[in-house]
Amino acid sequence: MRKNVTMAAATAGHAEGGSTLNAFDNALLAAGIGNINLIRVSSIVPPDVEIVDLPKIKPGALIPTAYAAVTSEVPGQVIAAAVGYALPDDPAKPGVIMEYHDVADRRTAERTIRRMLDEAFRVRAETIREMRIFAAEHTVERFGCAVAAVTLLSDQDLA
Repeated sequence: MRKNVTMAAATAGHAEGGSTLNAFDNALLAAGIGNINLIRVSSIVPPDVEIVDLPKIKPGALIPTAYAAVTSEVPGQVIAAAVGYALPDDPAKPGVIMEYHDVADRRTAERTIRRMLDEAFRVRAETIREMRIFAAEHTVERFGCAVAAVTLLSDQDLA
């Protein structure tokens, strides 16, 4: 698969389902990415990529995605998933995406992502120009899931 990534879009969602897999599928639908094929990638935003709100993506499209997901079958348990991206001052350099999921609340997930992004840029000796974090928290009833993702898109992926 070869494509020219020109956009990145982040999203998050959470849901219940009749099984953990259905909860994951329903959380993806809630996040707006349930009808595409996620290809899990590591955590780099390509240089010169435009950050956009999640657009309408062609159903069945193969989309490189950095994501975090957590499921649980423990009623009352609070779970959270988060992703964040940070972009350097120089747009010709790559950005970084970090993912987190755990038995935790949204605030903990967001704080953890912020620390991870700060460390990634400190190690790279880069200054952060822009940072955004997307998170979902879910209180489990029967089978629950929280998911957060950054999709890497090209014009041909859009519906």
